Amino acid sequence: MEFTAISGVGEKTAAALDDLDDAERALREGDVAALAKAPGVSAGRATTIARAAIRHEHGAEGEFLATDRARDVFESVLSLLRERTVTDYAARRLETLVPTGASSRIAEVRELVERATSREIADATLDALSAVEPLDTPPATRVRERCLATTDAETYAEAEDAFPELSVEVIDDARGLAELARSYSTVIALDESFAGVDIEGDVRVRPDAFDHPAEIVPERLLSFFAANRERLLAAARVHETAGMEPPCDLDALRDALDRLDDDATPVGDDELDRLTTAVDDLDAAVSTAESVANDHLREVIRERDVTIEGTDFLSLVEQGARVDALLSRELADDFDAALEKARGHLVESLSLSDEADLAERVFDDDPTFPLERNEEAVSRLRTELKAARDRRAAGLKADLADDLGALRDPVEDLVRAALERDVELALARFAADFDCTLPEIGDGVEGVAIEGGRSPLLDVAFEDVEPVDYAVSGVTLLSGVNSGGKTSTLDLVALVAILAHMGLPVPADSARVERVDELHYYAKSQGTLDAGAFEATLRDFAALAEGTDSRLVLVDELESITEPGASAKIIAGILESLDGQSVTAVFVSHLAGEIRDAASVDIAVDGIEAVGLVDGELQVNRSPVTDHLARSTPELIVEKLATEDDDAFYGRLLEKF
Repeated sequence: MEFTAISGVGEKTAAALDDLDDAERALREGDVAALAKAPGVSAGRATTIARAAIRHEHGAEGEFLATDRARDVFESVLSLLRERTVTDYAARRLETLVPTGASSRIAEVRELVERATSREIADATLDALSAVEPLDTPPATRVRERCLATTDAETYAEAEDAFPELSVEVIDDARGLAELARSYSTVIALDESFAGVDIEGDVRVRPDAFDHPAEIVPERLLSFFAANRERLLAAARVHETAGMEPPCDLDALRDALDRLDDDATPVGDDELDRLTTAVDDLDAAVSTAESVANDHLREVIRERDVTIEGTDFLSLVEQGARVDALLSRELADDFDAALEKARGHLVESLSLSDEADLAERVFDDDPTFPLERNEEAVSRLRTELKAARDRRAAGLKADLADDLGALRDPVEDLVRAALERDVELALARFAADFDCTLPEIGDGVEGVAIEGGRSPLLDVAFEDVEPVDYAVSGVTLLSGVNSGGKTSTLDLVALVAILAHMGLPVPADSARVERVDELHYYAKSQGTLDAGAFEATLRDFAALAEGTDSRLVLVDELESITEPGASAKIIAGILESLDGQSVTAVFVSHLAGEIRDAASVDIAVDGIEAVGLVDGELQVNRSPVTDHLARSTPELIVEKLATEDDDAFYGRLLEKF
């Protein structure tokens, strides 16, 4: 797919889309979450791009919604759909279901609807969906115990870009590699020339590093799974509660996630826990070991009587001897016992095994009081423990990354399928809440025919909406009393037409809709227009009359734009221009009779008939009657007065109608 061929996609956006792994699939399927991962593409922009791509894919580049009122009805439809989603993804995804005149797109969405309406709407699935979001890519985390090494400047630049988590060092030879091995737990040489070089430490020669990033930086994969843990678990629950076939072994996924901490480190390994605790507690354990030994010596000295002959004491003083000499001479066995206690405590408290020999060196054999640590030995023990910990962690990370690596692509499908199920369930809930059915739509259908249609856009509870039957084709005037439902009928026709051209079900018992290229819906003007606005309105209708595309035109009380006498003539002229074109038009007007009389062609007139007044309330048959000019509200009131009062005045008024 040529990205720049999509309306609104320039070179910069096309380059951003090129950075995605599968941009064509995302554009084709309207995957707004995937598109929003492109650099500089926001969620709203992703929706706009997806809409344009879908139109381009189906050859429907034109704008179906040709007027503000048509777009308002469409936005109301989207609101109803979004209200029935759980996830933000589904809400944005449904925004890509734009109406078009493309039969291929309509058929594509209808297939989606048929799948959707076959789904069970389970509360457990909706609850699980509340924690599902598109998978996130966490920022690179610096790994300080490992580095890359190379002698080549180009390889260095490539490694810097490919592995932002690691330090990359430029070296001259094997000696430089050896120096790095003394500073890092693991050194990865990128040059094949180092193969076979014997260097002390964990040095690995991996000229294939760029082809196996998960092996070089397993932390990247582990961070991804740690950051998306709850989303993955929620997606797994969606599959289970909805009875969906998962793309991977869910038990294996859960087991792997259980072995991973929130900070992307492996958990559940006793040896790693031992080494980690030993590193963290080393200083405290050494201090406690010192106290154990010194408490023992202090107690021994307190309870022992030590006799020193005068000449010996004088000799010790002259030699500058300290109490160490006395310990060596008089308390050698007790010092050995104290030393053993100190070393034993250190080994036991830190659960040292292979490191026990190093632990013994922390306290020297030479008698001293108080007993003091050998800082160099402590540092050496700490270094060894850290190295052992890091090696163990690296091995566990590699093993866990290997297990999770096999799940990396499937979990993308797992989450995408869960999010798409939310899209389907929203459509299913929409269809169920408004008693919808898929309409017949196609070139063989003329106009719009609705049976038992009820608009969810009315400001009343849906179950209280009176059903409407209405069929119209060609150019028609719709007459009726005030508050009789003429505007609501236009809204219903617009709603059904928009939903049908989106490929969605409509709120009716049945419906037939002619497939058209454009919907023009003009709302009632709020008062008479000034000269400039009136001229602009006439220009709109002039362009409409000259168009060649198939169109559905809905106009609500156009006479309000100017004086009634002129309005009737103008509307008659507009209807004459539309007559005989590929147009179905419904003009609501209180001047239907005058317009019909002014027109030079036969204009059909339908009417929403009021059947009377009861206790001051207008009683109306909401379904328009074909070929019928409806009586006005004033006529009904005069008729009621003439019948009730038997007054000649009212009779004469009634005759005027």
